Amino acid sequence: MTYNWQQADWPEFTYDLTEVEDFLFSFAERVGSVSGLLKGLPEETQTETMIDMMVSEAIKTSEIEGEYLSRQDVLSSIRKNLGFNQNVERVKDKKAEGAAELMIDVRDTYAENLTEEKLFSWHTMIMKGSRKVKIGNWRTHKEPMQVISGRLGKQKVHYEAPPSKRVPDEMKRFIQWFNETGPGGPKEIKKPAVRSAVAHIYFETMHPFEDGNGRIGRAISEKALSQGVGRPILLSLSKTIEANRNAYYDALQVAQRSNVITPWINYFIHVILDAQEQTEEQIAFILKKTKFFDRFKGQLNERQLRVVRRMLEEGPAGFEGGMSARKYIAITHTSKATATRDLQDLAEKGAFIPSGGGRSTRYQVNLT
Repeated sequence: MTYNWQQADWPEFTYDLTEVEDFLFSFAERVGSVSGLLKGLPEETQTETMIDMMVSEAIKTSEIEGEYLSRQDVLSSIRKNLGFNQNVERVKDKKAEGAAELMIDVRDTYAENLTEEKLFSWHTMIMKGSRKVKIGNWRTHKEPMQVISGRLGKQKVHYEAPPSKRVPDEMKRFIQWFNETGPGGPKEIKKPAVRSAVAHIYFETMHPFEDGNGRIGRAISEKALSQGVGRPILLSLSKTIEANRNAYYDALQVAQRSNVITPWINYFIHVILDAQEQTEEQIAFILKKTKFFDRFKGQLNERQLRVVRRMLEEGPAGFEGGMSARKYIAITHTSKATATRDLQDLAEKGAFIPSGGGRSTRYQVNLT
């Protein structure tokens, strides 16, 4: 079996956009829609939306690679790096800290050309706390870089990347391609979603680092989208990919067999559109949260506020199983009598919607 990088036409990717022309138009429309929704929000709410999206992307891009970060650690790191929460304790989870740094840097430097130094810097960020891999440089090991699954002795090779000795020259060519295909470049790809898709498969095919290639590849895709729309893109590609990661790996595996990548382009553009739709839902949710806190300003005690905020951290999907007296006690460390009284008060004020009865009573936040 030969991989795309072993074929004579590497890396001259070709593709047919016939099937996705309407979706590309939809992408452009949704970019405008999201921009309009944001502009209609108060500045503080716009900032909260941006932070929420970065937290989601940081967590999900790590989960795809099998790493599970604390949402609170990532949130604290992002807020601190943005100049908020300067007096909070330093986050102890180095991986969460590095993931947060990557999100902010991708956003802050989106318009800059891609460089080898930038990729090394990103790798150093996401590999914080790792000791078993070479950090901030291309891989150099002589053993094949393979994507495998299965138990030892029954392993299946899904993909084998170019040998390490080829990586420096190949990455110089990739970086040149990325910069030349950007807005105003001599080989400009005018459709941001298409350039983002090609950039991702190109980088993932090279697999230039010992670890962290998926996370950096998704950051590159985000950079391509941001450059194309002329501002930091507000979406979480990784959240959409993580929801069906098998489809992601299957699409990658097919794309790495040929330099005709039409199926990959089709797949990735749908990922981008799904991510945009989720962004619109997230903005609508944040607006509802803002109106909720405005409506009940000064009416809730500190325990009640803590529980409401914890429930709303779960996003539009809601708090799994709803709030119960037992969960309320665990979050607030209060007595059963106080928890019952607080919950009844929230329901009477219309802040919570109860369901069930007796010990089985559950509550959801009323955002209508």
